[in-house]
Amino acid sequence: MYGAIEAGGTKMICAISDEDLNIVDQIQFPTTLPEENIEEMIDFFGRYKENLKAIGLGTFGPVDINPKSKTYGHILNTPKKGWQNFDFVGALENGLNVDVSLTTDVNAAAYGELKEGAGKGKNSLAYYTFGTGVGGGVIQNRDFVGARGHQELGHMIVNKHPEDNFGGICYAHGSCLEGLASGPSIEKRFGLPGKDLPIEDKFWDIEAYYIGQCVYNTVLAFNPEVIVLGGGVIQKEGLIEKVRENYKKLMNDYIHVENIGQYIVKPERNGKSAIIGALLLAKDKAREKVG
Repeated sequence: MYGAIEAGGTKMICAISDEDLNIVDQIQFPTTLPEENIEEMIDFFGRYKENLKAIGLGTFGPVDINPKSKTYGHILNTPKKGWQNFDFVGALENGLNVDVSLTTDVNAAAYGELKEGAGKGKNSLAYYTFGTGVGGGVIQNRDFVGARGHQELGHMIVNKHPEDNFGGICYAHGSCLEGLASGPSIEKRFGLPGKDLPIEDKFWDIEAYYIGQCVYNTVLAFNPEVIVLGGGVIQKEGLIEKVRENYKKLMNDYIHVENIGQYIVKPERNGKSAIIGALLLAKDKAREKVG
């Protein structure tokens, strides 16, 4: 059996699969303090301890993913109370006596979509989530981009829309992509979540302008075979079409895309991309140990 953890800023999802990655058990609980959440994880995975080969962990960050680092597996400078400098991997491996394969939550989602979703059969993919925060992960040659540490693409600087006077909410950068285009930024602007704001509102052209710049920057930097946009914000009906139009205007056909509707897409495994990716990483880890 293989284990998977999608550790998000607001909730934790844990799953167990069989050898063929069919999920046989799953649990979800709020993200609170590390000691409490680790206890819940150990209780869940402990039921399968005898058959558990490895766990794939996709976590919120920033997190140290460099195996050669002294702080490998630690959550770093996060605003999440209680999690700063917490040894996430160490707590799991010590508590369960099982190997843990670590990456970010968005990298796990990217891996799940590459192997079993919108990028199946391809060698490269970029994945973004627009939700509680904004995060991005890039895979090239079927491996993650980033050696010293993971990417922080959600904090890229974007040009402000001429009609946008909002200052942004990012605690570190103010008006970066996350500060302007995340779910909480929308709620801060209007006092209600984006799902309750009609698609006819002119704000969605502003949102699409920021996400379009994100896609534009990603194509210029990595030119992946497909770009997957996930998270709660992008589920707004009609938004991804606006993003495609904004991207086309920005790129001005400098880099040609044959079929933009098949290039900028939503996840095929929406809501399960990260768990599937984490299970795949756990299976890779188990094979690596045997090999």
